[in-house]
Amino acid sequence: MNPTQKLDCRPTDWLLDSQLAPYVDTLTQYLSERRYAPHTISTYLGCVAHFGRWMNQCQLDIHKINEDLVQRFLDDHLPRCDCARPVRRTHRDLRAALGHLLVVLRAEAVIAEPISGTTPVDEELRCFDAYMDHVRGLAARTRTLYLRTVRRLLLEKFGDRPVVVAAITPDDVRCFFASQNELYSTPGSAGSLVSALRGYFRFRTTCGDQMHALIGVVSYPANWQLASLPKALNSAEVKRLVDSLGWEGPSARRADAMVRCALDLGLRCGEIAALSLDDIDWRAGTIILRKTKSRREDILPLPQTTGRAIADYLKLERPQTNSRAVFVRCIAPCDQPIGPDCVRKAIRQAYHYLPFLIMSCSVTPTSFVQQTREYVAI
Repeated sequence: MNPTQKLDCRPTDWLLDSQLAPYVDTLTQYLSERRYAPHTISTYLGCVAHFGRWMNQCQLDIHKINEDLVQRFLDDHLPRCDCARPVRRTHRDLRAALGHLLVVLRAEAVIAEPISGTTPVDEELRCFDAYMDHVRGLAARTRTLYLRTVRRLLLEKFGDRPVVVAAITPDDVRCFFASQNELYSTPGSAGSLVSALRGYFRFRTTCGDQMHALIGVVSYPANWQLASLPKALNSAEVKRLVDSLGWEGPSARRADAMVRCALDLGLRCGEIAALSLDDIDWRAGTIILRKTKSRREDILPLPQTTGRAIADYLKLERPQTNSRAVFVRCIAPCDQPIGPDCVRKAIRQAYHYLPFLIMSCSVTPTSFVQQTREYVAI
């Protein structure tokens, strides 16, 4: 059934009367290929219809659509929307639907590709990002965190003016650190702020700037690692965790395989999520870790229990997909690998079946993986 047939008359009219009408079928096909449910596709088309009506009211040309226009719709129109019912007003659905619309319109060459920032601060951040990627080898998530922090510092100091690093004084750094430190609840989390600033100052040092005075201004807050010993699973609790595997439910075999990777191999959540089918050598009984925190490739033996859990997931539960990732999403878009958050959720679900651990709340997924790493190292 065509999802547009499920729309009410008014949203359908809005959509067909808008400049977006020629691309409705393409958008529907795009969502269907990514295995979105018919109800979800209908919801997204209703969101696009709302956006199309707003464009008609504002007499906006389709070629002007971009991220800024979408944000303007969400920030300016949505809070004061008086469009006649039925109309889609859910912020999350609108943002997701319009994000897909941008992808389709760019694939059809209707709108231009997004233009990266051209301010002096943007250019400085691009150079810093290249340094972190090619010289220091930092992960994309870490680079994003550092860039966000340094952007705030540079915008606060220079705005749209050229970046003159020599103009940054120790007092500027102290004031910035004091204002930003309020955003962090623990000394450990505030350490990322210090790492970002020091990383940027070291980058400028490689460019020939004298940054030693600024590097010395920021120091890591006191964070006594052994102030309280982390609680971990003992042998009996590990056995109970293993016995809890095999529960029935959606994605149960995927959860078993991911917990096994953490328990038997001591893999981090990001390492589990990044596993590829090409990383497993079934004949040799080994597994290669390519995207480790240390940026090295490690070869580990694949235990029989772990291999059996992964094989059961691949044969009996993994959806058909072109992705080479071992663990993939079971809901749309299905062709994408899972993220580290999904692995953490799977470990928490495993704890859900341990009544003793639920009542005591004595163990966290982090300490569980830390203990496993220590065991594997032995």
